[in-house]
Amino acid sequence: MDRNLALEFVRVTEAAAISAAEWIGRGDKKAADQAAVDAMRSRLNQVDFSGEVVIGEGAKDEAPMLYTGEKVGCGKEIEMELAVDPLECTDSVAHGRYNAIAVIVTGAKNTLLKAPDTYMEKIAVGQEGAEAIDLNAPIKQNLQKVAKATGKDIREITVIVLDRPRHEKLIGQIREAGARVRLITDGDVAAAIATCNPDSGIDLLMGTGG
Repeated sequence: MDRNLALEFVRVTEAAAISAAEWIGRGDKKAADQAAVDAMRSRLNQVDFSGEVVIGEGAKDEAPMLYTGEKVGCGKEIEMELAVDPLECTDSVAHGRYNAIAVIVTGAKNTLLKAPDTYMEKIAVGQEGAEAIDLNAPIKQNLQKVAKATGKDIREITVIVLDRPRHEKLIGQIREAGARVRLITDGDVAAAIATCNPDSGIDLLMGTGG
């Protein structure tokens, strides 16, 4: 991707984050989300590209802005697809908690998966363990392979998991394998990114989510 265009997308997420920040701790997640959506859409439409939202806030009749299928940008030559979440973790903003983030994923035309609004199994891991994991492998096997790839004992591996009833079995399997579990209330996008930061203390994210 052109460096200037990449920086433009950084500014788009920055605008969404700044707008949402006005609502931190005010108890109104809908207002926070709307502020982020408005700011992201406004800035996207100032960028010199032709974009289509393939994963957005919802269907056209469900979301007034940044809906799936919406066209954005003010150019014609560079065609791209986008997956957007102007404010991931609206509850965190409303209640003054951590891990809220503004998200854009970009790709050339016809390269992004047009995924439905559904829950999926997730595994995120840093660069060292990227070739070791297999979504179809047992939990213990994945943990053992990541431990080997990162040069750690499995007891040193920390897995971040959303604190949800649906994850009780997963949490048990992780602990039974010998790894540690760190539970979070919200924010698995930020948690997934944390696996790529060697200083975060997080080795993997596991679980099911949207």
